[in-house]
Amino acid sequence: MAAGDMAELEARYGPGFRWLVAAAGVTGTISMVLSATIVNVAVPSAMGAYGVGQDQAQWMATAFIATMVASQLLAAWFINALGERMTYTVIAVMFLFGSWLCYLSPTLDVLIIGRIIQGVPAGIIQPLMMSVIYRAFPPDKRGLAMGVYSTGLMISPMLGPVAGGYIIDEMSWRHIFLFPLPFCAVALFLGFFFLPGGWRLRRLPRFDWSSYILLVSTVFLLLTALSNGQRYGWGSDYILILFMFAFLLGTWFVRIQLRSESPLLDFSLFNNAQFSSAVIVYFVFGMGNFASNYIIPVFVQEVQHFSATLSGLVLLPAGIMVVCLVSFMGRLADTISPHYMVMVGLGMFALGSLLMNGSDVNTAFWTFAIFVMINRFGMSMILPALNTAALRALSPDELNKGSGTMNFLRQLGGAFGVSGLVVAMEQRTQFHAEALVATQTPGNTISRDLLDQVGHLLGEFGVPESIRGPGALHYLGDVVTAQASTLGFKDGFLIISAVYIVAMVPAWILGRAKPPAPAKATSEAA
Repeated sequence: MAAGDMAELEARYGPGFRWLVAAAGVTGTISMVLSATIVNVAVPSAMGAYGVGQDQAQWMATAFIATMVASQLLAAWFINALGERMTYTVIAVMFLFGSWLCYLSPTLDVLIIGRIIQGVPAGIIQPLMMSVIYRAFPPDKRGLAMGVYSTGLMISPMLGPVAGGYIIDEMSWRHIFLFPLPFCAVALFLGFFFLPGGWRLRRLPRFDWSSYILLVSTVFLLLTALSNGQRYGWGSDYILILFMFAFLLGTWFVRIQLRSESPLLDFSLFNNAQFSSAVIVYFVFGMGNFASNYIIPVFVQEVQHFSATLSGLVLLPAGIMVVCLVSFMGRLADTISPHYMVMVGLGMFALGSLLMNGSDVNTAFWTFAIFVMINRFGMSMILPALNTAALRALSPDELNKGSGTMNFLRQLGGAFGVSGLVVAMEQRTQFHAEALVATQTPGNTISRDLLDQVGHLLGEFGVPESIRGPGALHYLGDVVTAQASTLGFKDGFLIISAVYIVAMVPAWILGRAKPPAPAKATSEAA
């Protein structure tokens, strides 16, 4: 961003234009980032509309997250090639198109393509607007401006499920894709006039496209293999070929990065044990955070039979709590050893998930909401403390690369977390279904009594005797399926809890992280 652009905008619109830049950032970010969570409450509806299972429906979330992660690596290239204003305009129009495509999608495949198109702008807008807002404000106002932008960034995931649930109940699940469009239209207007950068296409900067394609292909192949393994069989040729090519392309990518002078991901950072531990925790945190955001709305609709509105509202108290606590937790991380906060946060997240494991159809709304609040209280402790602990282990020259790597791997963990959790739940649901079916024998008095009661009720409603038996058996099958599904979800919460408990080991290693010694500064002072 040239200083001349800023001076020209200030001369044209006055000093207040800076807050219009911030408004463009907040509205654009809200419209795009809330799309990451707004679809979670629509998964059961989409499954019914397209006649698919969770292994396919989860691509509504996974495709968006994975594309958002991949496009973040392109943000700097877009900004250098097009400038801030043109980049912002292009991604806003792209998001509008993707949203309309999702709304009109006749098949799940078209919907997934729309989600991929939505994910590209969602990944680019965050680094773009953080950079623009930081440079637009004078040093004494940057903290306030970044605080305003960060608030919008935190509100977006909280707003998504609540708005999505209400829209589904009052209109239809497809209308959730239209909800962000007014925000996006306002953002497009503000960005068109008030962002710097002009409209001239700049000289295209260099970019390591071969490495980028290798990375994206590796992630896509792994996610495809994970999501289709249950359907095709984990030992099938198709799945094994996907894993083989993912391994080969991933290995090729790592070899290129190790030899590159300007790698996309600097693997030399992983020679630092403390930073490596932080990255592991960051990856696990992303897995659990995105996976829980996915599983909770689906669980309360599928098992507890809450409305879509209630499935979004059950997350709202926890979201408000996180917004209120995040500043306090950031200050706390400066006063005590951050790795203790990370470990306690992981424990709280695991405890909340473990309590959800004990939930069933009889769990009250506020009881489950409290479980979510315990879960999210842990999250509010993890993020600021983990950032502090990890970056302390790096030298000043490594901070930019380190923070970018951590953010990339956190969101990549989210994509694999959603996909992996759905696969595990599908397997556990099938296991429980087979186990429950095996118990339905003539000697099972509970099932026999249920069949007799259902047959008696059908008789009272005038159902012919020839239909009562098959009808009662069909009902018993539905009961078995529902019970297996409940147990599968409970195992999903248990898996999240177990993964977070295991993550306490690398979190403990963070306690050894020390700030790099300012050798140059010391020698100069001497």
